[in-house]
Amino acid sequence: MLTLDHSVTNFSLPSTGDKSFSLSSIAGKKLVIYFYPKDNTPGCTTEGQDFRDNFKVFSDLNCMIVGVSRDSLKSHESFKEKMQFPFELLSDEDETVCKLFDVIKMKNMYGKQVRGIERSTFVLDSGGVLRKEWRKVKVPGHVLEVLEFVKML
Repeated sequence: MLTLDHSVTNFSLPSTGDKSFSLSSIAGKKLVIYFYPKDNTPGCTTEGQDFRDNFKVFSDLNCMIVGVSRDSLKSHESFKEKMQFPFELLSDEDETVCKLFDVIKMKNMYGKQVRGIERSTFVLDSGGVLRKEWRKVKVPGHVLEVLEFVKML
C-alpha cells in the first residue's frame, strides 16, 4: 500500500504509441497518474479532455500525465486518437498497478455490485515520491485542482 511522502515502487505497463511506460524511465519529472474506469464513457472522456486542455501548462511545469485503466491497448489507441490526447494511456488489464495504488473497489452499477476502478489521481514529485492523492474524484474542476497542487511542488 502506498503512503504519502514515500517513494512509489517502480512499475511498468504497456502504453499507447506501441511503447512501454516505466516509472524509472521518467526520473527527474513530476508525474500525474490518473486512474479512470473505462474508455469512451462520459466522465472519463471529460476528465481526459480536461487534462488534454491543460497539458501545455503541466508540461511547462516539468510534469508528465498518464491515464490508466483496465482497457486494452487497442481500446486506448482508439480513445486517444479520437480525443486527441497528447499524453499516453496505460493498459493495466491484470490490475497490477491498480492494486499497487489501491484503486480497485466494489461499486454499484445499475443496482449491482461490480469490481471496478475508483476514479483517482496521484501526483509524484521528480524523485518518485507520492505527494498527493485524490480518491472518489468528481470530474468538474478536478484537473484545475491538480494543476494548482503541481504548481506548488
